Amino acid sequence: MARAKKAAHEEPMEQVLWTAANKLRKNMDAAEYKHIVLGLIFLKYISDSFNDLYEKLKNGEGEYEGADPEDPNEYRAENVFYVPEKARWSYLQGRAKLGTIGKDVDDAMEAIEDLNPGLRGVLPKEYAKEKLDKQSLGGLIDLIGTIALGDSVSKSKDVLGRVYEYFLGQFALAEGKKGGQFYTPSCVVQLLVEILEPYQGRVFDPCCGSGGMFVQSEKFVNAHSDVYRKQGSAFDNLFDKVVSIYGQESNQTTWRLCKMNLAIRGIDSSNVRWNNEGSFLNDAHQDLKADFIIANPPFNDKDWSSELLTNDYRWVYGTPPDKNANYAWIQHFISHLSPSGKAGFLLATKSLASESQAETTIRSGIVADALPECIILLPGKLFYTTPAPVCLWVLSRNSSKRDNKTLFIDASRIFTIVDRTHNKLSPSNIQEIARVYHSWIHGDGTYEDVPGFCKVVNKETIVEKGCSLYPGDYIGIKEDSSDLKDPSEAKERIVDSVQLAKEEIKQLQDNISALFTSIEREVSGEASPLVPYKLSDVLYESIDVLGDDEEPEILTCTENAGLVLQRERFSKRVATEDTSDYKIVLRNDIVYNPYLLWAGAIDQCTVVDKGITSPAYIVLHVKDGFAPALVGHVLKSDYMKKHYWNISIGTHERRRTAPIDKFLDLEIQLPDIDAQKHIMELLEQIMKQSERITIIQKALLAASASMNEFYTRR
Repeated sequence: MARAKKAAHEEPMEQVLWTAANKLRKNMDAAEYKHIVLGLIFLKYISDSFNDLYEKLKNGEGEYEGADPEDPNEYRAENVFYVPEKARWSYLQGRAKLGTIGKDVDDAMEAIEDLNPGLRGVLPKEYAKEKLDKQSLGGLIDLIGTIALGDSVSKSKDVLGRVYEYFLGQFALAEGKKGGQFYTPSCVVQLLVEILEPYQGRVFDPCCGSGGMFVQSEKFVNAHSDVYRKQGSAFDNLFDKVVSIYGQESNQTTWRLCKMNLAIRGIDSSNVRWNNEGSFLNDAHQDLKADFIIANPPFNDKDWSSELLTNDYRWVYGTPPDKNANYAWIQHFISHLSPSGKAGFLLATKSLASESQAETTIRSGIVADALPECIILLPGKLFYTTPAPVCLWVLSRNSSKRDNKTLFIDASRIFTIVDRTHNKLSPSNIQEIARVYHSWIHGDGTYEDVPGFCKVVNKETIVEKGCSLYPGDYIGIKEDSSDLKDPSEAKERIVDSVQLAKEEIKQLQDNISALFTSIEREVSGEASPLVPYKLSDVLYESIDVLGDDEEPEILTCTENAGLVLQRERFSKRVATEDTSDYKIVLRNDIVYNPYLLWAGAIDQCTVVDKGITSPAYIVLHVKDGFAPALVGHVLKSDYMKKHYWNISIGTHERRRTAPIDKFLDLEIQLPDIDAQKHIMELLEQIMKQSERITIIQKALLAASASMNEFYTRR
């Protein structure tokens, strides 16, 4: 996991090209510049491919004898785009310094679309716009003209693939969170493909972005082509079209990127569809039953038009919650699986054991049907959209082959550091994870459960765990080495375990730090403007009082310590005073003492799930949609204490009070509702990762005890 050192002279060609191209961007937004650059790279590629074949046709040697180099059909026969003269790179580069170069490029794109129906409506035609500096455009054309992309030699080295993929990744990084809408890191796609092994059949991605899943699938087939050729003539006719691609994308500009991404690799994209309604509302492949589904849907999507999909045919296991589309996507994938199909997809880690009743019901049904084949927890910092770990689900219809069992893998510690904020999966990392999966699923006799890393679990055990699919609930921690007979082996294993545990703690701490940074940006208004709310919009008064059969803890709101737990049980108190009118306090409730406000005696209940407090205090619930932790934080701030003083009446001698109506009339500033939901999700991730740190620290204590035992035995 050590950071790789790279000499300056080894800087890859695509990185040099990106650096130069990015300088020409100037003040243009990355989201717009992306289409300018990638469109030109596409144009250069098809022009190079055209020229390569043009020379062969012109020379008329061998099979090309008597061919007309200006006949478009000659190029279609070779699966090469025909490029008219005014769209050829040499023509455009000769005009790169002219003020009309923007219109020249737009005209070139139009001409290519006219002659190649498969590209109609796909190519960008934005080069004549005023905001694009024509001098920079000319410089970009000259820059891209320095590399060969589509000739035979370049194709054999996949120069275009490297450049295009690198640029997609860099634009995703430049766009930050929005970049994830069109790009999944290639290393994650490679892992998905290595797991699924889509050798042949129908491959479907209903949220296909820029087409990365399809590109890697095709690469996988090409890399393993000898598999088919070794199996004999029965597969010979299949090889030219081993994989059929089906896709859908709701963002038109991203769909265009996808079509270009596939076109430059010669992959048929005729079944990759666009409509602005998306896969939920307008499924472009409703009758498709796919052999492989491979996807990276939007994580925790809140606005997915759930109200228009009540009683939808896909909700076999239950209606997904209206505020999170994760389980809508899962059921959408399942609805498209063939009888022997597999689905591999990425989701936020919270999807594995979410506490939502609707999601728990759906997950229980999926577990009951034994669909989960493998669940893999991936490391953090792989995505540009989130520093948090994500998970890989593999669902399979063929559960009898694996005896209704599920493989859990915790791969959160398997990664290669790129920089402070990003990790990747190296080829060896990918093989390490995929090897475990294949050794189990193919039953080659080499698979073994490894505590802390992987475990095969039967369906009944998962049901007993409340249908949680979180790997940590099953795989345990790394094994204690005290049972090893060789002391030196014991020492080596203990040392390795301690080192890995420390590395994971550091990784988790970095993740938590990044999550807190995201929260700070939301709270400060840096991420989105703060919204003013009256406290009456945020809080409402509770009227719940103590019941006859309850014995909760008693809470007191004091001047100096705020809300504290009295160290005596209700049963001791009830003998001396009537507590029937004591008010119930639930976790996250605000306890307001109108008689002590100049001392800041207002606090939030975080010490118990349920308690009671004096009837002299006022208990306030946080309304649905607002983040309780954030509201409590703001109410306890020094800024708010000044406002409490301003609304108080009376004197010190007569005891100052602050009436509840004046308090609820105060105004506070909070992030908007969507941002608050995001904050709550981030806090949930922080809690889970903090819990994981606690588990690891306990394991470290156990390892320390084992080490002491080792030295004692020595």
